[in-house]
Amino acid sequence: MPSKDLAKRPRWRMPADVKNALDANRLKAAYDERPPYQRNDYLGWILKAKRDETREKRISQMIEELGDGVLYMGMTWKEKKA
Repeated sequence: MPSKDLAKRPRWRMPADVKNALDANRLKAAYDERPPYQRNDYLGWILKAKRDETREKRISQMIEELGDGVLYMGMTWKEKKA
């Protein structure tokens, strides 16, 4: 279940399988570097999957996108440099 705060969007908690996938692929730092809305969107998208196969596919897509560093949920993403 998402936790609610003052923001309009629910804030999703990271499930163990997502954390394990990030750790196994050494991508936790890449995940943490993404903007909060992207991290939250990934989790919500994964958690809303109705089938295990869909959930696994979404986790794999997130891992691939974080590894490449140029996509966010299938869309081109370019990190803003300070």
